[in-house]
Amino acid sequence: MLFDNPSDPYKNWLPRDGTVQYYGKLFDQKEADRYFEKLLATIEWRNDEAVIFGRKIITSRKVAWYGDRPFEYTYSNTTKHALPWTAELLALKNRTEKDTGESYNSCLLNLYHNGTEGMAWHSDGESDLKKDGAIASLSFGAVRKFAFKHKTTQEKMEMILEHGSLMVMKGCTQRFWLHRLPPTRLIHTARINLTFRTIVE
Repeated sequence: MLFDNPSDPYKNWLPRDGTVQYYGKLFDQKEADRYFEKLLATIEWRNDEAVIFGRKIITSRKVAWYGDRPFEYTYSNTTKHALPWTAELLALKNRTEKDTGESYNSCLLNLYHNGTEGMAWHSDGESDLKKDGAIASLSFGAVRKFAFKHKTTQEKMEMILEHGSLMVMKGCTQRFWLHRLPPTRLIHTARINLTFRTIVE
């Protein structure tokens, strides 16, 4: 099911077993453009690495990891250490916390150069993360489709993430749903995604 989603932060977009809220655009076009350009230029982007069946894979997608402290974060059998916040990231964290009423101590950023770069089905259930904690996803740049699939029933739901928009996954969402960023050959511009989250030490 694809929702051409109007923003309503009080609406739960999932039919069961979790909560997904879409806040729509937090920033006007000019401000969203400014953040996109600033993040592109100032974040310490690195090609992502994953170890799959003993083989090291390097993705064309780039990532970065920031936080309150040099937290360790392990996924896909690789470990990252958080860098200190930049001024822009701190401002975006504060704005996201204000709008969602949640608090976050870290942020994983992804840079997708065009529509052919995406993310396969997965859930953010790493042991480092706060159990059932909120994950706030800010999007800048290319408008992309985002998909959910229930782990048991295989129900699917898709939504459109706009430039400068905020989406939040919380509660038991990660336990019952997978999510992905489907690749597409129709998009030729870049997207930056920030996922604010809480690491438990």
